[in-house]
Amino acid sequence: MHHYIIKRTGYLLLTLIIASLFTFVIVNAIPGETAEILTKHLFVGIDEVAPPEMVAEVASRYNLNKPLLEQYADWVFGIAQGDLGDSLLFNRPVSKLLGNAIPPTIMLTAVSITFSILIGLALGIYSALHRNNIADHIIRIATIFSVSMPGFWVAVVLILIFSVWLGLLPVAGYGGAEYIILPAIALGLHTTASIIRIMRTSLLDTMEKPFVVFARAKGLSARKVVFGHACKNAFLPVLTVIGMSFGSLLAGSVVIESIFAWPGIGNLLIKAISARDLVLIESTIMVIVFMFLVVNFVIDLLYHTIDPRITYE
Repeated sequence: MHHYIIKRTGYLLLTLIIASLFTFVIVNAIPGETAEILTKHLFVGIDEVAPPEMVAEVASRYNLNKPLLEQYADWVFGIAQGDLGDSLLFNRPVSKLLGNAIPPTIMLTAVSITFSILIGLALGIYSALHRNNIADHIIRIATIFSVSMPGFWVAVVLILIFSVWLGLLPVAGYGGAEYIILPAIALGLHTTASIIRIMRTSLLDTMEKPFVVFARAKGLSARKVVFGHACKNAFLPVLTVIGMSFGSLLAGSVVIESIFAWPGIGNLLIKAISARDLVLIESTIMVIVFMFLVVNFVIDLLYHTIDPRITYE
C-alpha cells in the first residue's frame, strides 16, 4: 500500500507538471495580444482602441514583454513556493480570489454529486430489479435523454419552468438553500444518468455471478441477496464513474456558474478568460486539475475498502 501511494503521488506530480506546461502553451496561443486586451479591460473600454503607448506600459508593468519561457519559469517557481501570483484584472493575489471562489464551487459540486449518487443508485437498482417492465423502459429513455442534453440547455429549461413560469425558485444568485437547487440539478443531471446506466448494467451482470446464485440457494431473502451481496460488488464500476464525473462536474461548473451567477471557480475563470488575465487563468485551471487528481486518488484507495480482494502491489 505504501509503495502504491508513493508511486501514485509521483504520477500526480508528473501530471501536474505536464498539465501546467500544456495549460501555459494553450493559453498563450490564443489569438490577440494579451497586453492590448488587458488594457481595454482596465483603462479604455472593451470596444475602444487602446493607445500603443498605454499597451506598452501595461506590458512592461505586468512583465508581459518577457520571453514565454521566462514567464513560465516564474509562474512555476512561484507555485512551488506557494505563490500563485497576482491577478492582472483584479490586482489582488490569485490565492485570495481562489480562496473566495473555491468554497461555493465545492458546495455546488458536493450537492450535485450527492444528488446524482442518491438518485442514480436508487433508479439504477430499481431498473435492474424490474428489468424490461414499463418503469425500466421509462427510466432508460429518460437516461438517454438526460445524457444527450447539454448542461446549459437543461439550466435554461429549469429556469424557465421553476423560476419564470412557476415562480418557485430564484433565477440566479448565491445565498440560501433555494439558490443551489437549480444549478445542482443542471450540473448533476448528466452524471445521474450515467450512474443509473452503469449501476443497472453492473447489477444485472452481478446477479448472474455464482456467489449470488449460491446465496439464493442458501435461502437468503431477496433483499439480503441484493443489498448484502450483489450491490456491494456492482458498486465498483459506479465508483469509477463517480471519480471520472467529478472532473466533468468541475468543467461543467464553468458554464453553469455563469448562467446562475454562482460566485465559484467557473464564474471567476470566465471573467479571467474574457480579460486575458493569464496568471488567473493558468492558476485556476491548475487548481481544478489538482482537485480532480486528488479526488480520483481517493477513489482508487476506496477500491480496497469496498473489495479487500483488490490489492495495489
